[in-house]
Amino acid sequence: MRLEYFQMLDEIVEAATADRRTLIARAFVPEHSPVFEGHFPGHPIMPGVLMLETMAQASGYLLLTLNGFSRMIFFASAKEANFRSFVLPGSTLEVKAEVIHEGSGYAVTQATLSQNGKRVADARLTMRSVPFTSPALQAHVLNEGWRLSLVATEAR
Repeated sequence: MRLEYFQMLDEIVEAATADRRTLIARAFVPEHSPVFEGHFPGHPIMPGVLMLETMAQASGYLLLTLNGFSRMIFFASAKEANFRSFVLPGSTLEVKAEVIHEGSGYAVTQATLSQNGKRVADARLTMRSVPFTSPALQAHVLNEGWRLSLVATEAR
């Protein structure tokens, strides 16, 4: 996890397929990050907004995988977001996202963050699908898909 660069997912545990519309990933929260210097001194915890971003990225990669990386996915809204426990530096998170509904350029996912088998956050997310706005963005997304083993080397 590289918090400063919003690179939240470190590895894919289970990728989505046409008949299995779920993605499971891992995120390794760094021991040290400038984020923790201000959130909070003496009691560093991962900000809730970054927990939400982690779930949104898992949802985004789920939808990118299902659409063959042909359209960009953007986070549009969150409903029923719950933060149940603190996430400390050095934690390992399991991130799960599954498609609830798709249509008209939008998708709804249910996402969860768990630590040691215990749910620490969950949310229902709406994601928007649009054509890639630039070749540079598409190349970046494909490279990240490759880093996460969601895109074959020859597709880069």
